[in-house]
Amino acid sequence: MLPGRLCWVPLLLALGVGSGSGGGGGGGSRRRRLLAAKVNKHKPWIETSYHGVITENNDTVILDPPLVALDKDAPVPFAGEICAFTIHGQELPFEAVVLNKTSGEGRLRAKSPIDCELQKEYTFIIQAYDCGTGPRETAWKKSHKAVVHIQVKDVNEFAPTFKEPAYKAVVTEGKIYDSILQVEAADEDCSPQYSQICNYEIVTTDVPFAIDRNGNIRNTEKLSYDRQRQYEVLVTAYDCGQKPAAQDTLVQVDVKPVCKPGWQDWTKRIEYQPGSGSMPLFPSIRLDTCDGAVSSIQITTELQTNYIGKGCDRETYSEKSLQKLCGASSGIINLLPSPSAATNWTAGLLVDSSEMIFRFDGRQGAKIPDGIVPKNLTDQFTITMWMKHGPSPGVRAEKETILCNSDKTEMNRHHYALYVHNCRLVFLLRKDFDQADTFRPAEFHWKLDQICDKEWHYYVINVEFPVVTLYMDGATYEPYLVTNDWPIHPSHIAMQLTVGACWQGGEVAKPRFAQFFHGSLASLTIRPGKMESQKVISCLQACKEGLDINSLESLSQGIKYHFNPSQSVLVMEGDDIGNVNRALQKVSYINSRQFPTAGVRRLKISSKVQCFGEDVCISIPDVDAYVMVLQAVEPQITLHGTDRFWRPAAQFESARGVLLFPDIRIVSTFAKAEAPGDIRTTAPKSAVLDEMLHNLDFCDILVLGGDLDPRQECLELNHSELHQRHLDATNSTAGYSIYGVGSLSLYEQVLHHVRYRNWRPASLGARRFRLKCSELNGRYTSNEFNLEVSVLHEVRVSDEEHVNHLIVQPPFLQSVHHPESRSSIQHSAVVPSVATVVIIISVCMLVFVVAMGVYRVRMAHQHFTQETEAAKEAEMDWDDSALTITVNPMEKHEEPGRGEDETEEEEEEEVEEDISSSSSDSDDSDEEEEEGMGRGRHGQSGARQAQLEWDDSTLPY
Repeated sequence: MLPGRLCWVPLLLALGVGSGSGGGGGGGSRRRRLLAAKVNKHKPWIETSYHGVITENNDTVILDPPLVALDKDAPVPFAGEICAFTIHGQELPFEAVVLNKTSGEGRLRAKSPIDCELQKEYTFIIQAYDCGTGPRETAWKKSHKAVVHIQVKDVNEFAPTFKEPAYKAVVTEGKIYDSILQVEAADEDCSPQYSQICNYEIVTTDVPFAIDRNGNIRNTEKLSYDRQRQYEVLVTAYDCGQKPAAQDTLVQVDVKPVCKPGWQDWTKRIEYQPGSGSMPLFPSIRLDTCDGAVSSIQITTELQTNYIGKGCDRETYSEKSLQKLCGASSGIINLLPSPSAATNWTAGLLVDSSEMIFRFDGRQGAKIPDGIVPKNLTDQFTITMWMKHGPSPGVRAEKETILCNSDKTEMNRHHYALYVHNCRLVFLLRKDFDQADTFRPAEFHWKLDQICDKEWHYYVINVEFPVVTLYMDGATYEPYLVTNDWPIHPSHIAMQLTVGACWQGGEVAKPRFAQFFHGSLASLTIRPGKMESQKVISCLQACKEGLDINSLESLSQGIKYHFNPSQSVLVMEGDDIGNVNRALQKVSYINSRQFPTAGVRRLKISSKVQCFGEDVCISIPDVDAYVMVLQAVEPQITLHGTDRFWRPAAQFESARGVLLFPDIRIVSTFAKAEAPGDIRTTAPKSAVLDEMLHNLDFCDILVLGGDLDPRQECLELNHSELHQRHLDATNSTAGYSIYGVGSLSLYEQVLHHVRYRNWRPASLGARRFRLKCSELNGRYTSNEFNLEVSVLHEVRVSDEEHVNHLIVQPPFLQSVHHPESRSSIQHSAVVPSVATVVIIISVCMLVFVVAMGVYRVRMAHQHFTQETEAAKEAEMDWDDSALTITVNPMEKHEEPGRGEDETEEEEEEEVEEDISSSSSDSDDSDEEEEEGMGRGRHGQSGARQAQLEWDDSTLPY
């Protein structure tokens, strides 16, 4: 039903038209229509179009022109009045209401809040209706359709927001950029005025950047990587209504240095833990060519170890042990051994380190004793050495002799020699006339840069006359010059072999050294009668550290690589940067020694890059790094077993002798810190000993108390026990030395078979030995294990002696209370032999009968005057102490705590001490026991002095 339809009813009633007036119902209705047609003749009239504006969040629409409807039937009631405006459209948020029916004025308003962001404009149709002919009649008329266009007016209710919470850019130092990056903000308002961003602004102050209205950021000055590597700038935005952004955005600008080709992502210090195996050096390294196109890359990685030992980390075993390890021929003679009693010719030379590196300063030489090297070396022999040599001093360089065999007196002939002259290595070999009588090769010259480069090199000269071959660091070199000479005339003049200089025995007023060597030598050996193989030579000079490549199979096929013989230099080449990077990332360092030399190993990577059509396009700086080899855990080698025992005399005389170390055990441990269970505990961490397995290279058995007498005693070991374990030994009157690289258990097995024999055990009181073992040529040594072996004599004791033995308690069963004499008594009184017991019993019996008789008997049986005087003093002390024992009658009154029993115990202790001193005097022990006796006598003198003072206290005053 249309609005205002009810107004037709009163209008019809006022005109007198009713439902009950004459005629039938149908006729009345027709009459009413005719009447209405006469009254409501015209339609309402409105404008054909309207334009309106409504502000969002408001309900009033301002129309242009205003909403007004006119009707020509006015002023006729109902017919000339406007009763309604109708809007045509679906779900429109507007409604039209009549403000004045007579004037036809209306209003357009919103039924609900209008949101511009949802819809900016509305267009719909509106019509006006008059009131018809009366309040009850429906004969109303409507106007034509008018178009209404409404535009929603925006309100600046939203603030600008940036599309990204943060922005990041990278710039290169030293450049001015027009635009580093662009920031962008947006506004959700619907109108151009409020939805557009009209301005950007940098909030952070004092930064070298500016921003324009479009959000482009630029730098206002050249940036420096050294001065500041990163900038953080806050930026805000404004819409055209000058409303700022709700939240500023962060702009981060990173400054990178000017692109310089080079290696990136590598560390200068690389730590290597011993036992780590092969460890990558540069796992993340990469080459930056600054976007330059390259055609090939060549990389040289060098491990510089020339300052470690003899050029690199090698095994530091003795030369003999190394020869054994490498399978060298037997019979090698070491001309520069460690100084000892048997090899004392190197005692006066300068030694650089524990690795037996001898330094010659041009003023020293060593004479090799006769008999060490055979006079005739035959046509085959080998000379090996480590040498470090620099340019010769002086303008006119003289010969620098390494090894020389010349006439000892009268003449100055050189039979064979090895020397350096003007950075050339020369070997001289002159045959005797009895060996050859023709003009033959005599001097062999090699010219090598390594001779004077001040680095360690390993030289091997293999002589198979007339061919002489030089091996340096495993590579073969033939002589560039060979000169011939006549053989030496035969003579009876003795020859002198020297090292570090040449002996000039003739043509001078006084024989002396000449042609001194300047440099360092080590492991100088000569092997008469045999040449060494290439395999042995390579083994002797092999380094235990070097460069390696992890997983060679994973290298790209386009990568070529090459190692030098010592694996200290690696060259790789490829045409793809990615493949080269991955190949270099696999380069590693390895040290196979269980106890490597700690310290720095320098690393150097040099690169050569070639571009298309050019020889060299860019220069790549070298990489300088170093490997820090950490200190290995040091082992503690411990020897333990039975340190004192007795054997019957018959066993000493037998062919098998006495086994000295039947139960010896060699254990190596290292200390490992144990973490505390409670972290709140402040107590120090305890050390836990873990067993370690490694090798030994020698064990020495030293004879204490004088050398062995070869006429009646010796140390023996079956050679089969050594040879089947690849060990060697030297035997002398001073002891027995076992050497060679072997495991701990291997050395235990050999030591179990070491025997001591004595053909005259009756005269033997005791023999003492000292065992000491070593690893790495003395770098790690064991404790000193002392062993004492005594003869168990069989004697018959008479009944009377047995009774006296029961009366007088043996001193070795009594406890010793005097600390000053404890050490001397312990050695002789722990488990004494039967002979010692008999001597003690006899001495005790003779002392009780007559002291002087004992003195005369002991004087007759002593071998040394010093021991006789000591024994005499000990006996006199015992006799004096026995005569001065008195009982203090005031003891009980002055000291109630001391009774007669305690006094008797003191007397017994004094007697026991004197007897112990006597037994110590009668034992043929070493000097340590004699010192113990002296301390025991000093204790006795103090006891006598105290006794005399006690006697004085009983005298009346």
